[in-house]
Amino acid sequence: MSNYHEPNDQLSEKAKSLTRALNSLKEEVEAVDWYNQRADVEQDESLKGILIHNMTEEIEHACMTIEWLRRNMDGWDKHLEEFLFKEGEISH
Repeated sequence: MSNYHEPNDQLSEKAKSLTRALNSLKEEVEAVDWYNQRADVEQDESLKGILIHNMTEEIEHACMTIEWLRRNMDGWDKHLEEFLFKEGEISH
């Protein structure tokens, strides 16, 4: 199954790379959710620590992918600058 909504042979290499990055970001965020849920219910503190460690690594991967998107896809830079590391209301 393809992650492309348009014919593969009509997409530029840049569009294909962006699709790979966006799909990877979705997968990393999903993994963060899974590890968070597992850690939340885990009673064994040793295993809980491992799950939290794994979750933290997935967050790192997601952040690296966001940075790649910021550098390579229009719009990310503007909106990340607008919303990240600011005080007050997030939405406007």
